[in-house]
Amino acid sequence: MTNKGYPAYRHLTFRIHALRQMFQRRISDSDVRELLGLGIIIEEYPDDTPYPSCLVSGIINGRPLHVVMAYNNVEREAIVITAYEPDPDIWSDQFTRRRS
Repeated sequence: MTNKGYPAYRHLTFRIHALRQMFQRRISDSDVRELLGLGIIIEEYPDDTPYPSCLVSGIINGRPLHVVMAYNNVEREAIVITAYEPDPDIWSDQFTRRRS
């Protein structure tokens, strides 16, 4: 688990898939921006393509949220892949660890 281990980004891009899911789940773009500023990386996926990605976790306005984010190092662009409220049956420890 890394605390704010993702690099600073110049651009933040929301994939269409992410925006659709965020709308259905009532997660705003400001919620995601706040999470990326305050959250912690709980899983890293360095071999994802076309860019490495990670899972960021945090509590925004009393609501636990996860965001899967990719990072384009060349453009210094953070790319939101999806955002969701973690399932308490799957996640424990403040929603930062998967249950065994």
